[in-house]
Amino acid sequence: MKTVSNKENLQVLYEDNHIIAINKRVGDIVQGDKTGDKPLSDIVKEYIKEKYNKPGEVYLGVVHRLDRPTTGIVVFARTSKALTRLNALFKNRETQKTYWAIVKTKPAANEGHLVHFLKRNEKNNTSKAFEKEVENSKLASLDYKVIKSLQHYTVLEILLHTGRHHQIRAQLAAIGSPIKGDLKYGSDRSNPDGGIHLHARRLVLIHPVLQTEISIIAPVPDEPVWNAV
Repeated sequence: MKTVSNKENLQVLYEDNHIIAINKRVGDIVQGDKTGDKPLSDIVKEYIKEKYNKPGEVYLGVVHRLDRPTTGIVVFARTSKALTRLNALFKNRETQKTYWAIVKTKPAANEGHLVHFLKRNEKNNTSKAFEKEVENSKLASLDYKVIKSLQHYTVLEILLHTGRHHQIRAQLAAIGSPIKGDLKYGSDRSNPDGGIHLHARRLVLIHPVLQTEISIIAPVPDEPVWNAV
């Protein structure tokens, strides 16, 4: 059974006058979409409005997104100045993003550098990884290493070098190690909460206003397999 975020149970990881970082739950959508479900951005606005007793509309800028079934760090900008600078940081790959993924089939090597060309299929909202460049594909690269072996699963730590659509999901599937619960990319069964075992664990960036380096870490979901990690 999944618990989605609301302003009472919001997991705030970092907060100041310029930015706010949230630990996203399975099922939270970062920004409004065609489902009409309440997005995390609106919930964060409600939280800020109530906490700081703000009159009128609360400003909040969406900087990046996480897929709905994934969990972990999402950063929002609390001012337009912070948004402009954060957008530049993310666009220029001046952030360090570390993910944890749980897979059933352990990769052939304990660590590796994966390079693929990803082609997005808008119709079924997936990306396919190719060894060589194909028409309309984009270069995708990441580093992974095995950080723990569980009874039935393997835990990988992933350092992302590019930010493509469903990149980690598609690249791990391409080497025969789809993420636990990820039916779209070859997992044999879904997770009870409809999520997948992919977690945005750590984000290191230069603060857009203070110009100091900050490192944000998101605790893993309270769930049996993650608890074993």
